[in-house]
Amino acid sequence: MADAIAYIEANRLDQPSLEQVAAAVGLSPQHFQREFSKWVGVSPKRYLQYLTLDHARRLLAERFSVLDAALETGLSGPSRLHDLFLRWEAMTPGDYAQKGAGQVIRWTWFDSPFGEALVMATDRGICGLAFAAEQGRAAVMADMRARWPEASFREDTAGLEPLVRALSGGKGEVPLALFGAPFQIKVWEALLSIPSGHVTTYSEIAKAIGHPRAVRAVGTAVGRNPISWLIPCHRALRRDGALGGYHWGLPVKRALLAWEAARADAREGEAA
Repeated sequence: MADAIAYIEANRLDQPSLEQVAAAVGLSPQHFQREFSKWVGVSPKRYLQYLTLDHARRLLAERFSVLDAALETGLSGPSRLHDLFLRWEAMTPGDYAQKGAGQVIRWTWFDSPFGEALVMATDRGICGLAFAAEQGRAAVMADMRARWPEASFREDTAGLEPLVRALSGGKGEVPLALFGAPFQIKVWEALLSIPSGHVTTYSEIAKAIGHPRAVRAVGTAVGRNPISWLIPCHRALRRDGALGGYHWGLPVKRALLAWEAARADAREGEAA
C-alpha cells in the first residue's frame, strides 16, 4: 500500500486509472481495489481526490481545529492517533542543553504506510520518527543523529520491534520522549491536541501557546519536530490553506493528510 500511495502521489496530475495503479504494484485491479479500500477506508479513486490542494483548503474550512478550545478541554494530555494512545514525557531543559550526552538512542528502519521510516528511541520512549521516501536513508540518518550529537547510537531492530508493531498495527500505547527547548515543547504539545483528520494554521498555534506574534518561530518549531506523524506537524497549514513546508517532503505531507482525512470520512460514514 505504501508503493500504491507513492505511485498515486507521483502521478496525481495525470489522474491514473485503477488499472494503472494496480499494475504499478503488481496486483489485479479487483484485488488491489479490495485491499486498498480495506486498508485506507476509501477507494483508490476517492483517495486520489484527497491529494489535491483544494482538499487541503476544504479541510481548513470544514475541519479547522481551534486549539484554544482543545487545550482548555484537556486534549493536550495523552492524545489519541487513530487507535494509538500516546503518552509523552518532555526532557528537562538541562537534558536538552546536553545535546543527548549520556543518552543511548536505539534505532531501526521499518516499512510504514508512507514509505520507509526511521524510528529512534531512548529508554523513555520514541524520540525520533522520520520518513526516507524523498531524501533517502543516508540523509535522514544524518539529519536525525545531528539533533543529538553527543548521544550514543546503536541499531536495535529486535528491541524496538514492539514499538514498530504498535506503530504498524495502529494499536497499543506508544510512549514518546521529547527533546526540545521549552518553546518547542509548547508547540509540539499544541500539535498533539489536533485530532486526526483535522488541521490548523501556524497562527492559531501561536495564539494557543500564548505567543500570537511568534508565527515565524512557531513555523520553525513545527519544522524541527523530531517525531513525525505521531506529533502531527503535517496538520499545520498556511492561513490560505496551502500546505506550506514539510521537513520530509511535501509528497509525504500530502499523503499523511489524505490518509487521515480518508479514514475520518470513512468513520463518519459508518457512524451515519
